[in-house]
Parts: sequence; structure tokens; C-alpha cells
Amino acid sequence: MSHPHAPAAQGPQHLPGIRHILAVGSGKGGVGKTTVAVNLAVALSKLGHRVGLIDADIYGPNVPTMLGATRSPSIVDGNLMEPILAHGVRFISIGLISPGDKPMIMRGPMLHQIIRQFLQQVAWGELDDLIIDLPPGTGDVVISLVQTVPLSGAVVVSTGSAVALEDARKAIEMFHQVNVPVIGLVENMSQMTLPDGSIVDVFGAGGTEQTARRFNLPFLGSVDLDPQIRTGGDSGLPAALAGSATARGKEFLAIAEKIATSTQELAAKDGVVLEIS
Repeated sequence: MSHPHAPAAQGPQHLPGIRHILAVGSGKGGVGKTTVAVNLAVALSKLGHRVGLIDADIYGPNVPTMLGATRSPSIVDGNLMEPILAHGVRFISIGLISPGDKPMIMRGPMLHQIIRQFLQQVAWGELDDLIIDLPPGTGDVVISLVQTVPLSGAVVVSTGSAVALEDARKAIEMFHQVNVPVIGLVENMSQMTLPDGSIVDVFGAGGTEQTARRFNLPFLGSVDLDPQIRTGGDSGLPAALAGSATARGKEFLAIAEKIATSTQELAAKDGVVLEIS
């Protein structure tokens, strides 16, 4: 039975002052999705963008450690949380609110509420890019996102291994099903250069680029397996901070430049209303 006076269901709502909202996802865990998301946020900031980062990986909130900032957010005017600023990036994470080793045990509706709060009840201010580090897989958080805000696009991270790419293809199809354009694919831990200059192919370098071609999607670039990326994440000094002074910094900057170009091109096109199909 219809109710003529019932309020119409609201679709995704734009966030005032934020130009682009970008999701970084992966089909499975362990491929370095958060490492890539954090370093891309820092790289975009080094390119002069105003950048925010939401740690939406509720069960594994590693962004505070990787950005080297773990203090609790303050409450400012309007009962909004103030994001933490680190390395030019404003960010928010459940790890700031519930720090330590206590696990987050919650079901779908609670996840949805947290995502809405991180999007709508944080004083983000003016941003060029708001990056959302998704949990691995194809679960509730993505649905909550596309029901809440219009995503400008998504970046899928994978290694080159057949197992990782099998799940990356699921992530690509997930974004297609919810009408979120996939900006492109990034291959993480692509290959490793030893001190003597020899190269070790650990996870199947080149497999992600082949998958991008198969899906007619841009290949945004690869990041080699390098202990400096791990130590940077553990110490709160992401590798992208080095900019063009290091090989890994150059890789992240090059990927960030491609993403910035793609988001500008997508924004120039007519907007599409996102719906769950």
C-alpha cells in the first residue's frame, strides 16, 4: 500500500565543499590496499591537492599507524569531529576512537552508521579529494557508501598473482554493479630489486596490467616490493613523502597524477545518479 504523503527516499547526497570522492578497494586482503591508499593521499597532497582520507576498513583500521598520528579527534562547532592532520592529509579512523588491540565486533547496521558519521559528521572543510580506504572484499561498506554519497570513481589494488587477480575481478564487477566508474588498477608489490641489481618476480609482475586490458580499464601503474615502504608505514612516514627523490616516491606520484587527471575528466562529464542494481 502506498502512502502519498510519505517523504521520498533520499538518494546519495553530495558533501558540501568536497570535489571528488574516491574509493580504494581490493578483492582480498594482503595486497597492500591501505598502503596504497595512504601513499596516494600523501602524493596527491604533494601535488597541491587538499586531501582527506577515511579509514573505512573498520575491522583493520591501520591508517593512524601509517600516518603516525593516533590522538583522538576533537569535537568542534556543530558537534562535528575534527579530522586529524598528518603529512598534509586530513583523516578519520575508528582506530582513533577505539585504539589498541580491542577488536571491533559489529554487524551491518552499525557499520552503515559509522560510515555515515565519517562522511557527514566530520568537519572536512574544503577538499579536492576525499579518499576512502575500503575493507577488502565486496561487503556492506561499499553499499553504505553508494547509498550515502556519489562516488567519483574507484581504484582497485592487486598484486600480479592469479589468486589476487581472481578476487580483484570481483571487486571490478562490484563497482560496475553499483555504477561506480573504475578509474583504473594499481599493481602493488610488483617486483623486487635486490642489492646486486637483479630482479625477483615475487607475485607475478604484469598480471594486473593484463587484467586492466582485459576489462578495458586504465592501468595506473605499479609499485615495487620494497622494505622502505614497509618501514615507512610502520613508522608513520609514508614512502610518498620522499616525492621524486626516491624510486617508490616517483611511482606513487605518477599514479596520483593519473588519478587526478581521470577524476577531472570524469567530473567534466554529466553526473550519473548512483543506484544499487
